[in-house]
Amino acid sequence: MRQHLLPLALGVAFIGAAGSVALSPRVAEARAAADAGAPAGVAGPPVLGRPVVSDAAPATAAPPATVADLVDEALGALRPRVGRLSHAAALRYAFQAYYNYKAAHPEQVRKPYLYFVDYGLPSTTPRGYVFDMNSLRVVEGPFTVAHGRGSAPAGATVPTRFSNASGSAASSLGLYLTQESYAFTGHAGGRVYHSIGLRLRGLDDRYNDRARARGVVVHGAPYVTASRAGRSQGCPAMEPARARRLIPKLANGSLVFLFSPRDPGFLRNAAWVNG
Repeated sequence: MRQHLLPLALGVAFIGAAGSVALSPRVAEARAAADAGAPAGVAGPPVLGRPVVSDAAPATAAPPATVADLVDEALGALRPRVGRLSHAAALRYAFQAYYNYKAAHPEQVRKPYLYFVDYGLPSTTPRGYVFDMNSLRVVEGPFTVAHGRGSAPAGATVPTRFSNASGSAASSLGLYLTQESYAFTGHAGGRVYHSIGLRLRGLDDRYNDRARARGVVVHGAPYVTASRAGRSQGCPAMEPARARRLIPKLANGSLVFLFSPRDPGFLRNAAWVNG
């Protein structure tokens, strides 16, 4: 015989072929507790119309985590997995900017990724990371990243000058929001090359808010290898294969933070670092 379902107060009773009623485990357990006289103060669902009285105090929700809490948690999880840094507070600045912006504009941060570059390190040192800020893990890194040719003279490996000006060919510090990816075409050594590119919106007024107008993007470049990075037109370029792998993850709603300890004015005035 086909089974029929009858709704009860807390579950479902199954009527079998013999007409007997088999209670669902939840209802059976509740009925047994009620028949046995459950001790007062034990909260539970009402059983077959019998109210259960509880004198337990209502639970209070935990207060939401502050930006400082989130930064400390991220540092505790990620700092041991990050190698050499140019400044002890480099990651703290990056995470403060990330969480401050996300708290203010949660609808814009649609991806959990943060692309971080420490431009206080030389171009021969791996200085780039991609973090998953939800799971607090390193997605990739460290890896080499280019800086702008306007940020250091030929032969110098550490950038010392940063600019938001068009035509400067310099790197710009601060926080960026990733936008769309696209087919990138560049020039290196007198030759044309093709890669994937990622457009950026600069979020720090005066420091990088002209990034999109300047054409500052993330892209792959043949002058970036596993052992050293050449100079770009101001872009945080990476190895071509890495760009093909990472840019689709980063596109449309991740954050990028480019750091250097060599511009103390930026560290004092950056809106998202300082909240």
